[in-house]
Amino acid sequence: MSGLYIGSTSGYSGKNMIVMGLGLHFQKQGISLGYMKPVGAIPTEVDGRLGDEDAYFIQDVLGVSNPPNVVTPVVVTHDFKVQAFNGKVEDHVQPIVDGYAKISSGKDLTIVAGSGSMYSGKYCGVDGIHLVKKLGIKCVVIDRFQKELNYDYLVVLKEALGDNLAGVVLNDIPPTFMDEITTLIKPFLERKGVKVLGVIPRDPLMGTIKVGDLADRLGGKIITAHNRTDQPVESFLIGTMQVENFMTHFRRHRNSAVIVGGDRSDVQLVALEGECPCLVLTGNLYPNDIILTRSEVLETPIIVVRDDTFTVAKKMEDILSRHKLRESAKIKHGVELVEKHIDFTYLKKQLGLKY
Repeated sequence: MSGLYIGSTSGYSGKNMIVMGLGLHFQKQGISLGYMKPVGAIPTEVDGRLGDEDAYFIQDVLGVSNPPNVVTPVVVTHDFKVQAFNGKVEDHVQPIVDGYAKISSGKDLTIVAGSGSMYSGKYCGVDGIHLVKKLGIKCVVIDRFQKELNYDYLVVLKEALGDNLAGVVLNDIPPTFMDEITTLIKPFLERKGVKVLGVIPRDPLMGTIKVGDLADRLGGKIITAHNRTDQPVESFLIGTMQVENFMTHFRRHRNSAVIVGGDRSDVQLVALEGECPCLVLTGNLYPNDIILTRSEVLETPIIVVRDDTFTVAKKMEDILSRHKLRESAKIKHGVELVEKHIDFTYLKKQLGLKY
């Protein structure tokens, strides 16, 4: 019976992708698998029972099932936070220990999914570092590239976890940074005793969001080409510049949604003719009839939102960096990335698994 905690240096680092990739891989090898997410940050009620949205979803993907109060003994609601910050003393760790014992019984491996960073939950004693030590299990930490890597954080985690840290996964690495990873970062980390289990490159598909989902997240309304709301959006461009300058940028970012004021029909038309996945018109301004007609003919959805261009751009940046893995094609692709880039042989030895 082995346990593996999947943590990260920050939220939205790819924990779900790694959990599903590892879990499905081990299952294919005949490993009997348990799953739990001790601390739920997305309270969701199913059939009158409170659990965590991610936990429900991943159990379904892995084909495992346990009561939500066992899988996720701690669900962070507003009331939970109020009580914790007011100093109400309660042992939240023991229910997690009990839940782990039930789920891991008779299983070759139990994957324990973290929530947020390895220090999230410190205020109530359920942070990842404490849980890894309390449960006596191995840990894999994911560090997602966001401007740079958190190599200092990873070294500190090695000092805090010791042999419990099986290794780290460097995720979403852009091509321009790969050489630095290979020649500098990875050798540095391994000299510090931090095993790099895998380096997963940035992948366009994993960062996409469907036009329909984007409209919902922006609080916008799709007004044309409703049959094309499944179009993928990889990134975005802001159409506030002169048309000539915009065209230069647009040619290099073909799969980008274009955020532009509803009164900028010149930029809107260039974006439509250039086959952008969608237009996002700001300021609650509707386009003219020419733009509406071309949008329908070219089957390019237009989303109208109330916010100004700057606010929408900030929201888009947040959405694209934090969009959850839910679509079947992306799950399949994510699992393939994990299987291709993770050192399963080393990890298997760390977990004492034989297959």
